[in-house]
Order: sequence, then structure tokens, then C-alpha cells
Amino acid sequence: MKKFRWQIIIIFLTGIVVGILLLLEQPPQPDLSQSEGIQPIVGGVYTEALVGNLERLNPLLDTYNSPDRDIDRLIFSGLIKYDDRGLPEGDMAESWGVSQDGTLYNFSLKENIFWHDGQPFTANDVVFTISLLKNGGMTIPADIQSFWQDIDVTVLNERNLQFELPEPFSPFLDYLTVRILPEHLLGGLTYEEIVNSSFNLQPVGTGPYQFASLVVDRDWITGVELVANENYYDGSPYIERVVFLFYPDEASAWQAYQDGIVQGLASISLDILDEALLEPDLRLYSSRYPEFTTIFINLDQPTAPYLSDLNLRKALLMGLNRQSMVDTILGGQAVVTDSPILPGTWAYYPVADPMEYDPQTAADFLDRSGFGLAERETDNGEVDILRTKDEQFISFTLLHPDQEPYIAMAEKVRENWEALGIEVILEGLPYDILVNERLAQRDYQAALISINLARTPDPDPYPFWNQVQAVGGQNYSQWNHRMASEYLEKARVITDIGERERLYHNFQVVYQQELPSLILFYPIYTYGVSDEIQGVRVGPLFDSSDRLSTFTSWFLQAEYQ
Repeated sequence: MKKFRWQIIIIFLTGIVVGILLLLEQPPQPDLSQSEGIQPIVGGVYTEALVGNLERLNPLLDTYNSPDRDIDRLIFSGLIKYDDRGLPEGDMAESWGVSQDGTLYNFSLKENIFWHDGQPFTANDVVFTISLLKNGGMTIPADIQSFWQDIDVTVLNERNLQFELPEPFSPFLDYLTVRILPEHLLGGLTYEEIVNSSFNLQPVGTGPYQFASLVVDRDWITGVELVANENYYDGSPYIERVVFLFYPDEASAWQAYQDGIVQGLASISLDILDEALLEPDLRLYSSRYPEFTTIFINLDQPTAPYLSDLNLRKALLMGLNRQSMVDTILGGQAVVTDSPILPGTWAYYPVADPMEYDPQTAADFLDRSGFGLAERETDNGEVDILRTKDEQFISFTLLHPDQEPYIAMAEKVRENWEALGIEVILEGLPYDILVNERLAQRDYQAALISINLARTPDPDPYPFWNQVQAVGGQNYSQWNHRMASEYLEKARVITDIGERERLYHNFQVVYQQELPSLILFYPIYTYGVSDEIQGVRVGPLFDSSDRLSTFTSWFLQAEYQ
């Protein structure tokens, strides 16, 4: 049922910034929110710089525009939200229950939730929003529309509703993080009318902040001002007003911070990292971003049958200097990983014996595994020394996006593997051709890509690694492992989180033993906030807007008791 929404990141470095080690270079800063005798009080204005432009303040229309999602995060609410480990908890939902067969979900809503215009929030608003997801247009991803087509939603009364699934699907709660729209304002409008509605520039939600005004300069929208929702169901926030200002690039945003125009920066890239580290009044908050870079290996490719040899794949990973790639290509702003499940989440299982870079041991391992060295005469009469197995020279093509930093990554991979006596031919392609033609048709030998798991807190690795997905699905490696598939199949139909955790741990053990792909690293996302803002906390992110998940606890003013 579920398919991950993922894409190849064209410019990998944009939005990926300072890592934890670099943050240690900053002098320690006290956090008053953790001090005894400090009581936050309501008041103050917080201004943050966003890179990009306003399009529509509507959670059903913000999928492809990060600045919209950041602002919508404070204006709108969903039934469910996730903690920093990816575990679901109620947002506007007070409680929920699941039938024994896992197909019925009954939800009770919290009392006294009101829209910003004073109208009560009811179950009808949820049904209305889901109906838009079912019948939406281009701004709603096709997999989301398809998913909701099979779900029946029934209003039981104003505070209770039921979802009926055609079959059990434990990642279902992921889909209930969608932020709800008001039926009393948008009901009766077609999707096209909603897309062009004035609502998108004067939104009404149920979140901790409500729309106040647009910031306009010479007929151009340069920002959005929000004011605290005093009737917010989870308690009014401390900061009284929030202003988001739009800038064309991070250099302009950084200049705005230096000029004292903004107090926060939504992201800090390598372009401004060195300066940011030297700024004494700027605190940097870093977190793992929900994405990882990997090398898919086609395990069923007749033109390179040796890729199905586990010993070769182990040597390839051992001979790959991933940390050097992070340091020299990504400026240190990524962390080496070995699991397709994101570190820091409830389902993650650390590798007991991670594969460290050791080219000499990798070469010895290839020798012992029957991959000996032999001479090969080239077309120009020169002689190469390459690995062979079963009278075949070990030579294959590595596809990669024809964009930096992938070009540099691919060159580094080739350098590392050719040092082992393995010939690697690089082929750069536009990402849509790489994915939709070469990977989808299994017309490749190896491919370097990044998988974006943003906005999907539930791990559910099924789409990429279940054997059923090897034909026509996203199991591009064509990994055919019955035990691993059984773990994934069971984990997505049961609701017991402890049992799901056990199954995912077992899956990761098998994955790390079999290496159907060679996972490299995941990026680090960093944002900056002036030290005058207190109460800021950060955990693993599932979207860049998650940096605002604790915003109601931030404060500017306090009294000492």
C-alpha cells in the first residue's frame, strides 16, 4: 500500500550544513530554559529568515515548497504528530484504538479545539480534508491520492470518527499527520477553486499561531506575520509574534542576521558555515536529516553476474573510504551509516561490527574469495591488472546523477575500487532518466543515488527491500531474500510497536549480512537561532519544518523566582 516518496537530491549540499564536531568549536552557551528559578513569560517577537518565496499557505498545497511548510507548521494541526524517535502521539486526537485485525481505527478528538476564526473544530473537518486528498490535483503526490482512495472515513459524531482500511497497514498513522483544513470556509469549493482561493494568503487553522498579515514591499510579498493563538488547545505559546521573512539565497539571509533584521536562520549551508561558527551570539542546532546516500547493486544482472557474489560486495564496502567522501566532498556535513533505517529512530539497530575502511584487508579478502589478479591488454596495447572470477574481469558501470556533488562522489568511488583492481566505468545521467528508465527497468549494474525519506516517520523499508517489489517496484537491487521479506511483511501489518521493533532489528541484521546495497551516509541539517531565544530543542528531523516542533516552548522573556 505505502510507497515512499523519494527523489534524488540534485544539489546535495543545499540545506546540509554543520556537523556536531564543528559545533564543538563554539563556546558553550547557557540555556536559561533549563535553569532553576527561571519562569518563561509571554511576550516578544521572533523573526526568522526563510530562503525562497511564499506560494500558498495551505497544507494540501505545500508539498513542494519548504517556506510554505515552515509557516504552515505553526498555523495548522493534524490528528497525529511524531516525537523525535518517530513514535506517534496525539495532536488534535485525544486517543485512538485499533481493531484486532488492524483494519479499523477509531479516533476521539480533543475537546475545545477552535479554528482561528472561533468556529469549533469537528470530525467533519477531517473527512473534508481527506476527501480533498482523494480527489486532489497536481499539488498532491499521486501516491497519496491513490492511498486514500481505498480508505473509508466515517463520522461517528462531532468528536469521533472511524477509518476503515482494506487490509491491515501499521504505517497508516503516518498519513494522519496531514494538517486539517476548515470545511466551513472551503467546503463546496472545487479543488481548482481552492488552489486559487484567497484563503491561501489569509489562512485559518487550529495551530499555535494564527495569520496576522503579509509583509509587503513595493507590491511584493516579502514575509508573513503570525500572532500567538491564545485559545490554542495545548496552551498558548510564549513568543507573542512571529515574523518569517523571505530571502533569495542563504547569503542574503545571513546578511539579514548580521544586520540585526532576523534572529533565526532556517538553514545554514557550507557557504556561510565558517562565518556562522565565529558568530558569538548565534547558536547552531544540528540534526540528522531523513535521507541517505547509497550505491544500489543489481544482484540479477547477466552482464555482471559477479555482483551477486556477497564476498565481492563486502570487499567493495570495505574498500570504500566513506569518511573521506564526507570530509572532502561534503565538508564533514554527513555521518557514515550502515543501515537503511534512520539512526535515532525507534526501529534503528546499530551494527555490532560496522564495516570500516580497510583496503588492505579488502584486497586480502578478495584474494581468499577467488577474485585473483590478472593482466588484461587494453585497446592501445597497454596492460591493466584487474580482478577476475570465473575467467571474467571484474568491470562494471556505476550510474550517478550528472550533478555535483555526485560527480565528485562517483570519482572517489572509482578511485577506491580501482585501487582494489576493479574497473569502474562512470556514467552520469539526469536523475529522472536514471530513476524512471534505468533503475525502474533494472537496466543498470550499480547506481549511486540518495533516497529522501522526508515526512515518513514510520520506517517501513518494505518498498525497497521486499522480494515482491523486485519486479515493478522499488526493490532496484532485486534482492530476493525470503527471511528479510517475511520480517518486513509482518512488521507492516501488526500494531504492537515492541514486536515491530524486534522484526525491524532482525531485518537490519540480515541486511547488514547480505549488503544488497552499499549505504554510505546521511546528511546533517543545521539551523541557527540567536542566543536571546531560549527553550530551543532539536531531535532527529523528518522534515526541515520539524525544527519548529517545540516552538511553543521557545521564549524571549522570563522572570526570575
